[in-house]
Amino acid sequence: MPAPPTFRSIAFTLTGFLCLIPLSLQSNAGGLGVTPPDQIRVTDGFAVELVYEVPGKGGSDADGQGSWVSLTVDPQGRLIACDQYGALYRIDVSGDAADVEKLDIEFAGAQGLLCAFGSLYANVNSRDFPSGVWRLTDTDGDDQYDKKEHILPLNGGSEHGPHAMVLTPDGKRIVTCAGNNTNLPDDFAISRVPEVWDEDHLLGRMPDARGHNANRMAPGGFVIAFDPDGGNRELIATGFRNHYDIAFNTDGELFTYDADMEWDVGTPWYRPTRVNHVISGAEFGWRNGTGKWPAYYPDSFGAAVDIGPGSPTGIAFGYDSGFPQQYRNALYIADWSYGNIHAVFLRPDGATYSGEFVTFATGAPLPVTDIAFHPGDGAMYFTIGGRRAQSGLYRIRYVGDEDDSAAPKSDDTAKDLRQLRHRIEKLHTGQPTDVALNLAVRNLGHDDRAIRFASRIALEHHDVAQWIDAALKSKNDRAVIQAAVAIARVGTPDHRGQVLAALGDIDVDALDDQSVIDLTRAYALTFLRLNAGDQVATPSDAQRQQIVDQLNDRFPSGKDNLDRELARLLVFVNADGIVPRVIAQLNDAPSQESQIHYAMILRHRIGDAPAKVQRDYFSWFNRMRDARGGMSFGGFVKNIQDAAAEGLTDDDRQTLASVLNPPVKSDAVAEEARPLVKQWSVDDLAEHVASPGRAFDFQRGKEMFVAAQCYKCHRMGLEGGILGPDLTGAGGRFSVTDLLSSIIEPGKVISDQYGATQFLTDDGRVVVGRVINLNGNKLSVMTNMLDPSSLTSIDRDTIEETAPARNSMMPSGLVDTLNEDEIADLVAYLRAGGRSDHALYAKVSGADASAD
Repeated sequence: MPAPPTFRSIAFTLTGFLCLIPLSLQSNAGGLGVTPPDQIRVTDGFAVELVYEVPGKGGSDADGQGSWVSLTVDPQGRLIACDQYGALYRIDVSGDAADVEKLDIEFAGAQGLLCAFGSLYANVNSRDFPSGVWRLTDTDGDDQYDKKEHILPLNGGSEHGPHAMVLTPDGKRIVTCAGNNTNLPDDFAISRVPEVWDEDHLLGRMPDARGHNANRMAPGGFVIAFDPDGGNRELIATGFRNHYDIAFNTDGELFTYDADMEWDVGTPWYRPTRVNHVISGAEFGWRNGTGKWPAYYPDSFGAAVDIGPGSPTGIAFGYDSGFPQQYRNALYIADWSYGNIHAVFLRPDGATYSGEFVTFATGAPLPVTDIAFHPGDGAMYFTIGGRRAQSGLYRIRYVGDEDDSAAPKSDDTAKDLRQLRHRIEKLHTGQPTDVALNLAVRNLGHDDRAIRFASRIALEHHDVAQWIDAALKSKNDRAVIQAAVAIARVGTPDHRGQVLAALGDIDVDALDDQSVIDLTRAYALTFLRLNAGDQVATPSDAQRQQIVDQLNDRFPSGKDNLDRELARLLVFVNADGIVPRVIAQLNDAPSQESQIHYAMILRHRIGDAPAKVQRDYFSWFNRMRDARGGMSFGGFVKNIQDAAAEGLTDDDRQTLASVLNPPVKSDAVAEEARPLVKQWSVDDLAEHVASPGRAFDFQRGKEMFVAAQCYKCHRMGLEGGILGPDLTGAGGRFSVTDLLSSIIEPGKVISDQYGATQFLTDDGRVVVGRVINLNGNKLSVMTNMLDPSSLTSIDRDTIEETAPARNSMMPSGLVDTLNEDEIADLVAYLRAGGRSDHALYAKVSGADASAD
């Protein structure tokens, strides 16, 4: 991973919000036109220029050229772009000015383009033109496409429809992706994904509180491959939400950038936008509403890199660029809503990849739709537009010093593990020999997650009778767990007893935390799938006792992911005393996400609980009134409460009347939860926070992380919000003074990734916030990080001036209700990365306390 880049007017610090060296306000000429290049900030050593301003305000003008959403490079080095709702355009960028022509073929609505096999392939996503993959060919040599063939019909019209295409590394086939509103073709020659997908929720699920995609079920979005004529179709992976683009790296491995559901922010089922390594047969766990699978499930492959809130569009590796070595090897991903291009630095991590990312270019608004690298001039080209927003074509070149960095060294261990994974993945197609099938059985318990995953998928493709005995008799408990997951997915109810007996023999004390999570999932799938009908199988008394004996004493463990899954399974089997223990976690968990999880899994059990437990449970909903999240957040919480209340008797309702229907407290007379102590300065606190003369108190530091509302925007370990930067590693990068400064003076130095913009409108309004959505000329701006569902709409035609905001979106005064000792413990908690076993807590303050 290279060192994070610096920006021309940006420095990185803890708070992660924007504070730039003041720039002069830039006029938008009445709000019209593309974002000027001098308002786009790029990494040092790079320069951005506007190549072409697309006429027509994104398609609202009859003489316009629409809103461009996809790019490709043709064999002659020209770019081809498509309007989201209209025609195709070819752009010659070899001269001083771009030469743009509309292609002379009736065509509309492409959201993916690829020049290959002597043709232009266009993937249409439209309500007005037949959707799916078309092959356009020039049959008479006049440099115009005159023949079109609909080689892969797909349903379209939703923005979660058919999208980008790329060539396979061997140049023989095409791979494409489609979002979760696209139906799978029904004529696959090969499905690397076992065709047994289901919802798989042990305690049920709830649809989106606003009704979005309530009827869309598994398998979700997908990746498929096909021959140049559209035939020999192969399903590669499923379980995506809405990945817009895909790209292969030099190892021949496929990646995509999948979308989040921004309405879910603040809930436990929210998953950030993320880069996924798309391996053979992979499932990534998208389900609608509350049903999205956690990344840690053994039957979901998870993410290579979590990015955060955003709206993924085009992606591309920089191999064809003239960039320095470290940037030439990066994966560039476009975030349409927040106006970012991120550079993702992937590194081998066993048989898969992990990595980090930095913001490479950003602007407001900068609705980036696609990225293409030109092998001729080595520049990055990108388009902005979409949803009829003003469109433009830009170019980024490297203009810095000559690159003298060495190519990254090959990781032979990772290469060997990838090769092993590939050998196992051959079992995802065709009939294996016994020797080959044994390879999968032997690797079910491999230390590498990707190899375990590939091995399980391999077994699921073949008759259970061929491998069940060998897999369940493995001496490796992790292998037995994976085998149980596989049998649950492809077996029959007759296998349930055999699977449960094998799981009961596992030595839980010898398992690591992830393997215990896998065990809870194996049990869940066994009862969900290995049953005679559609209903979840009811455990027998002996089966219930088996699970209680293995797992009951482990809850709570103090480890968030593990506790969530232990609670889910123990509630399912109705372990003795489980409801009051989960209520305790509901009240004590430091993040609202964890609290909501516990409320959700108890919703159908609370009716049988004692009156005091019921009161504790329903009182929690009243405390959640001040919590904030995405657009569906409040509706989700209300729906959970309503579902729980359905289980109450009339007598229960009467007893709980004051809790179920509390008086509405007016904001105007609401008292502060904590009184003002002082408007603190860094100088007031620096000495005491570094050396308070006592041992630091971990629990109080954790509580102050909540009291100061840090958790609403920032993550510490596995808990907290996602709108601000992750603070888990902040203590390793910043001194005590730096941490204090970032808390007390949040606008002093701020990262560009979380930057705000100031908009001045023609009626004198000043709006400060982050652009998170566009539609035509309308900008949706988030103005309050603590209430992300509160948006301000601005008409671009009314904007007079824009500039980077000088003040942070992080509120000031958050620690003014804390005393000196509480602030000292909060900063210690940050320095320790939220770890109670950190050496900081073994020290008594003094000279040593400030040494970390």
